[in-house]
Amino acid sequence: MTDSAKTRPVYRNIHVTQIVSYRLPPAGIVSILHRVSGLLMFALLPFVIWMLDASLSSEISYDGFTNVFVAGVAGLPAWFVKLVVLGLLWAYLHHFIAGVRHLWMDATHSVSKAQGHSSALLTLGLSIALTVVLGAKLFGLY
Repeated sequence: MTDSAKTRPVYRNIHVTQIVSYRLPPAGIVSILHRVSGLLMFALLPFVIWMLDASLSSEISYDGFTNVFVAGVAGLPAWFVKLVVLGLLWAYLHHFIAGVRHLWMDATHSVSKAQGHSSALLTLGLSIALTVVLGAKLFGLY
């Protein structure tokens, strides 16, 4: 037996008890969040359609639509509606940026580990930064 066979690392599947301590790489986190954001956008599609309809139907419906962000709707407080919209904003931004990341990697054949790591960090940073900026506008900070 040679020396290289002895020092070669052994990769095994992780056990259920090791899930908490397992460190997922940024590309894996982006991949999971891409799926979560797509599911969130699909689940909130009726809310998005209602918002579009209420904002475009007439001036009266638009006033009612904007009033939801001030007074709430159907027993839900306005801060909760804003929180749901903030989640929807994050889902859209993350899904869009992650999709552009995948298109860029496909078009340029950039599949190295280093580029995947850096583009995943860029995706996470951009989606969170844009969500914070638009969330500040949503909650009236500027």
